[in-house]
Amino acid sequence: MVLSSFSLSLLALAGSALGADLPSIQMKGSKFFYPNGTQFFFKGIAYQQQTGAAGSTPSNSSYIDPLADTTRCKADVPNLVALKTNAIRVYAIDPTKDHSTCMKLLSDNGIYVVADLGEPSLSINRDDPSWDTDLFARYKKVVDEMAKYTNTIGFFAGNEVSNANNNTGASAYVKAATRDTKAYIKSKNYRWMGVGYAANDDKPIRDQIASYFNCGPTEASIDFFGYNIYSWCGSSNFEDSGYNRLMEFFKDYSVPMFFAEYGCNLPKGAASRTFDETTALYVDNMTEVVSGGIVYEYFQETNDYGLVKLDSDGSISKMTDFAALEKKISAVNPKGVNIDSYNPTSKAKSCPSVSSTWQANAALPPTPNESACECMFKAAACVPASSLEADEYGRIFSFVCGSDSSLCSGINGNTTTGKYGAYSMCSSRQKLAYVLDAYYKKNKNAATACDFKGSAATQSASGSRSSCDKITSSNSTSSDGNSSSSLGVTGAPLTRVGGSALGIYLVAALFGVAIVVS
Repeated sequence: MVLSSFSLSLLALAGSALGADLPSIQMKGSKFFYPNGTQFFFKGIAYQQQTGAAGSTPSNSSYIDPLADTTRCKADVPNLVALKTNAIRVYAIDPTKDHSTCMKLLSDNGIYVVADLGEPSLSINRDDPSWDTDLFARYKKVVDEMAKYTNTIGFFAGNEVSNANNNTGASAYVKAATRDTKAYIKSKNYRWMGVGYAANDDKPIRDQIASYFNCGPTEASIDFFGYNIYSWCGSSNFEDSGYNRLMEFFKDYSVPMFFAEYGCNLPKGAASRTFDETTALYVDNMTEVVSGGIVYEYFQETNDYGLVKLDSDGSISKMTDFAALEKKISAVNPKGVNIDSYNPTSKAKSCPSVSSTWQANAALPPTPNESACECMFKAAACVPASSLEADEYGRIFSFVCGSDSSLCSGINGNTTTGKYGAYSMCSSRQKLAYVLDAYYKKNKNAATACDFKGSAATQSASGSRSSCDKITSSNSTSSDGNSSSSLGVTGAPLTRVGGSALGIYLVAALFGVAIVVS
């Protein structure tokens, strides 16, 4: 689509009016504020192609970075401005690409950004969760890239990771990611950028999730809670939609809560959306509790939530619900409080108890430490062969851990007890080196014990495991600020190997337990 001279004039006018970079958003208690003390409410749009239903990522590992496509940004910002957008949510960016043009264009038009930290092939998997060196490296790169721009509000450490009783343990890994990302931002002396979590509205666990990510010390808890909620469909109301229950639960929440996705498309798809919930979202009783919301989504996809349709030639056509949202969002005028007159008293929630319906202990997985993992790898006498592909790791883990589960204790984790092996935070390849070396030494360094049909090889060990253990023990902290146990423990999840859920299926094989995977 070619921008009209009128659209370009609007952008130029907005840029000259705002001039310098947008002032960074601040947080106090359960609310967001501009630096001048005015309360900030999200009037947002989810802005990324191929995000999949409710923000889940597609099975394909490729993705389109919406902030690196300057042509697309220039074409879409006028539409975002027409929808009174002051924030967008992006689900995956490539931190190696240049985002300066799009971020400047957004800034010049008063638009902030909240970015998810993961990407399709590297994120916390609910069925085989892990918080390791590879994933932490990805998160840090995204933070470093987005910290350049004053219109970055913050990040989501996870999106709808736990969505059923049987995968609530995965939340421990997301909370560990939250803790470590917050610590990284602080260590780099960056300005405040929040780290939050986006949850969907799963009735059996929704209150437990909101409590778990809010409980404990602020160093490990979220800075904001994003609610992906689609319960207001058509001409609903506060009672039928459950908004009244939501307001009751969150009225004393200690950090900001906003709708990270909303915009039900039932019963007749995107074209039938009237956005009555947009009006409801910004009325006085709602704004006391909810800091606005982000409409799902800008681009029309197969799930039928789009506001615009992107044609093969790159042109954009507005869908029927674009006008409906434009009308409703233009009419809202949320009344907030001034930061100086706001004195929050709410305290963090209590952590939910571990039970048959909640499997995440308050004690969290250790912080990924590349130095400790690399030390361990170099100290191993038997390691994966350089030619070994990641999809081959599973058979070796299965054999070694199946023959003697104690050999894998240092890489295992148990979310219900809160006990994690010292090297459970290493990459899959590093974990495999740990397992291979343990097996090799158990078999008295027999040549046949470090072969696995050419999948393993001996190396000249450098250093000692004991010195590596000291690094891990000084590095590991739990959610309560104490040193977390590095005792060897057995239980799911074990390790992430490529896209396979090795830990779940291996534990089932070892102990004969039934595993239900949603």
